[in-house]
Amino acid sequence: MLELLFYGIVRGSLIALGAIGLTLVFGILKFAHFAHGDFMTAGAYAILFLVSLIHMPLNWFGISDQSFGFVSFGWHTVIALPLAMLLVAGLAILIDFLVYKKLRKKNSNPIIFAMAALGISFIIRSLVFVFWGGDQIEFRPGVLRYALRLPFDIKIRPDQIFIILISVMLITSLHFFLKKSKTGKAMRATADNMNLARISGINTEKIIRWTWGIGSALAAAAGILYGIDVKIHPEMGWYFLLPLFAATILGTIGNMYGALISGLIIGIAQEVSTAFIHGTYRPAVSFVILILILLLKPQGIFGRREQQWKL
Repeated sequence: MLELLFYGIVRGSLIALGAIGLTLVFGILKFAHFAHGDFMTAGAYAILFLVSLIHMPLNWFGISDQSFGFVSFGWHTVIALPLAMLLVAGLAILIDFLVYKKLRKKNSNPIIFAMAALGISFIIRSLVFVFWGGDQIEFRPGVLRYALRLPFDIKIRPDQIFIILISVMLITSLHFFLKKSKTGKAMRATADNMNLARISGINTEKIIRWTWGIGSALAAAAGILYGIDVKIHPEMGWYFLLPLFAATILGTIGNMYGALISGLIIGIAQEVSTAFIHGTYRPAVSFVILILILLLKPQGIFGRREQQWKL
């Protein structure tokens, strides 16, 4: 059970990263972004592409990964990770410019935005199928496949520790960004009331671009880290979408800290459930939690009767 608890924290950190990005988008733009899971997929394949670019000159000179490798991941992964996050952030901002911005000028119905997001998710997934195919890819460039043995016979891999550390670093950085920076404070004001923020002189379009950039970059990081932990495939983000929404709703829509805690809760619940049910049914745990939330406390565990948007 202790080992499953640790695995749950690893999985929960991935869900939390994606859910925080989703709740940022939901908190400011007020619509369900169904393409958010596919930004995770885009991040995983973006770093795969970047790593292959880094490998090309190394292969020309006959340099192996092991001469530069760290304990649990390749040095190229560390270089490519922030670059892949920037690529996906740029993709999200481009999609907003081409699609969502035009819809904001013509229609404010959140259902229209949600359907457009669903269409974009299909496009991203189809492009991944076209360029990389539908096979699962072992996403372990330079990773050493061994486990560390801890007390109580707990086995963990070094790359799992890396996943938790990167997740903590990204979430902590976002916390200070929202609390201390001028742009972060403007994002919080826009989430509270976009019209009032616009009247106060805040460039809301700029804030929306920041929101897409940060939210999609976090989703990309979650996809990359998931690929390091397991494997990548074109539908990985689609399968993650239900846990992301469950964590967003459980933690109260628009509440970053609620998304963090709820992501960990759902991740732990999924992993611990495998001690009692077959692992195939693990995704159903998110569905059960989501239904219970909607029935018992639809405003989320940190929400009140009146919905509040809090970053």
